[in-house]
Amino acid sequence: MTVARAIGRLARWAGTALLFLIVALCLLLTLVPPFLDFRYYDGPVSGHYDGERFFNPDGNDTFRPPGGQSRFMLRYLLGRDERPAWPTHVAVSPTRPPARVDGERMVVTWVGHATVLVQTQGLNILTDPIWSDTAGPGGIGPRRVAAPGVGFADLPKIDVVLISHNHYDHMDLATLKRLQARDRPLVVTSLGNDTVMRPAGVRVAALDWGQRVTVRPGVEVVVTRNHHWDSRWMADRNRALWSSFVVRLPGGNIFFAGDTGPGDLRWPAEAARLGPVRLALIPIGAFRFAPGEMRSGSHIGPVDAVKVFEGLGAAHGVPIHWGTFRLSYEAYDTPPKLLALEMRCAGLDPAAFSALRIGQAVEVPAHAASRRVPPRCATPAEIAALR
Repeated sequence: MTVARAIGRLARWAGTALLFLIVALCLLLTLVPPFLDFRYYDGPVSGHYDGERFFNPDGNDTFRPPGGQSRFMLRYLLGRDERPAWPTHVAVSPTRPPARVDGERMVVTWVGHATVLVQTQGLNILTDPIWSDTAGPGGIGPRRVAAPGVGFADLPKIDVVLISHNHYDHMDLATLKRLQARDRPLVVTSLGNDTVMRPAGVRVAALDWGQRVTVRPGVEVVVTRNHHWDSRWMADRNRALWSSFVVRLPGGNIFFAGDTGPGDLRWPAEAARLGPVRLALIPIGAFRFAPGEMRSGSHIGPVDAVKVFEGLGAAHGVPIHWGTFRLSYEAYDTPPKLLALEMRCAGLDPAAFSALRIGQAVEVPAHAASRRVPPRCATPAEIAALR
């Protein structure tokens, strides 16, 4: 047998073994979850809790990928799903934030993905912090293409952490343990998520939609509705609640959308009733799981993000949940490009809600009504150029 034939046969064996491994993994994911179902919360039935699991009162969404779930997973794992190419590494220039920002001044720094540092009123507020290299259990999952925009050692002392739900790219226990050991911040989340965090030693307040916790006189965090789902191990789906947040502050509120689909799109107006929104942190990525999609049931894209921005009546916005972990099928830079087109089409000043670089810090102006501009919608060619 020639060396070339031997190498070819070995390659075929390796390919067959890999295929069997993938099939076995898919079967394992089907069979094992009943043993991984945990009940994180036990409380009274409500308009979004049936006594066993939480649900979206505006209707739950079930993701049905083209060709079925098994074929979708197989094509994803083999890299044969025709996704646009992403960079394997994106250069980041990390910043070193100040220790505090006092008074009504507000400085916002995008750390990456849904992790944002907001500094105002002498408080340091951090959203869905993740400094891990991968988003998944045991180091398995999507890997960062961009390092955090602030090194963990350069983080100022954190006072408040907002955790929107228990997916691994939003609730990173390794990061939360580090923050707890160093700063002992107040962690605010929604019902049931405390059951996941407390064994890690995290000090946490778990609240229902509409409930609030006072940070200090004049500053409070309100847990508000959005549209999503959650799970750590698949079978424990919707055993804990997902949420957005309003941080009520002198000089205008902060709204953090967390991770959300559009749902009925009434929830932004509900948050706006808590007071004027000076800064809105709104996701724009991971919205395409089939060609041409502009949203999924679980994630809004730029089209709906602009609707959320308008529904909030927000003065300023920072787009998040893009450019860090590859979670879906749109190209790396499609979300911010499409966002600029949609803001222009809505007749809104694109500068009021435009992408930051990871690690970029900007001063948020005082609250004022968003400036209108003459609307000009994208041409079919402009849309077609975005993958």
